[in-house]
Amino acid sequence: MMIKGYACKEQGGKLESFEYNPGELAADEVEVEVEYCGICHSDLSMIDNEWGMSSYPFIPGHEAIGKIVAVGSQVAPDRIGQRVGVGWQSASCNHCKNCDAGKEELCLNEDEVGQTIVDRNGAWANRVRSQSRWAIPIPDGLDPSLAGPLMCAGTTVWSPIRHYGVRPGMETAVLGLGGLGHLAVQFLAKMGTQVTGLSTTRSKEENTRKLGATDFIATKESPEDLEKAAGRFDFILSTVSANVDWNAYINALAPEGILVICGVPDGAVSLMPFPLIASEKKVGGGRAGSPSDTREMLEFCAIHNITPMCEQFAMQDINKAVQHVRDGKARFRAVVKV
Repeated sequence: MMIKGYACKEQGGKLESFEYNPGELAADEVEVEVEYCGICHSDLSMIDNEWGMSSYPFIPGHEAIGKIVAVGSQVAPDRIGQRVGVGWQSASCNHCKNCDAGKEELCLNEDEVGQTIVDRNGAWANRVRSQSRWAIPIPDGLDPSLAGPLMCAGTTVWSPIRHYGVRPGMETAVLGLGGLGHLAVQFLAKMGTQVTGLSTTRSKEENTRKLGATDFIATKESPEDLEKAAGRFDFILSTVSANVDWNAYINALAPEGILVICGVPDGAVSLMPFPLIASEKKVGGGRAGSPSDTREMLEFCAIHNITPMCEQFAMQDINKAVQHVRDGKARFRAVVKV
């Protein structure tokens, strides 16, 4: 059966109708009939070959929600009909030391097994394939039309929150309050931390407080407020793609606090070493998590009624939707209905 979708056929090109023969379903794979799929900035980076690893033509889309319609020979038949999500990572080797430890997102053979839209076709299509363990069940309490961005943006901010041991009662902050940040605020608030939103202006303050933040600092409008926060935060999660004054945020960390970078800055991260040494502060990275991380995140969202704020587009309007995201107009994520 041919899979039909919208492909980018050249660097930076428009999306065009495209179909391909996926071949025989692998023994450990499932085929998902796509219902909804988010539009992530990583899709745009792949369209533009920003990371130098795009192969054309390819179908973007890695925040998919849909139902399993076929399974490989090694997959339990009762998974057919199950609603699942498929994110950026769709496979792992499942035999290296990291996979054996439940850290499949850090698979040592990642380059061999590939990602959802790296050397594969993604989910801006009627169907997409994934290794079965990376097709994560969607809890009944989650609206499938809104759940797509949780498969990338959600797990990207959830996983470092869990991996770096955030606990109730901590003072936390989220730098950048867009697609990733507005989810991080909700996670941290529902976990019982005191969350501060960090943004250049106060334009997002009202919404950030509605999401659960107890404080807000406008870093450019009121830089003195960030200076007054010296030594305050146990955990700062950065989702920004801009290169900021990282030393100012290290200064805002409490002793033994950690700054986690999830967004990809547009330049080198420059830090003064003495504040790290003197107060045992740390800098770490955060990325989309393992299947167990993502499953835990989805269940947490269902229990606490956490959903991304999404704008929806019809699949035939995919180019309009992509431009909307490029222009920074999405509040806060865009989703296409297949």
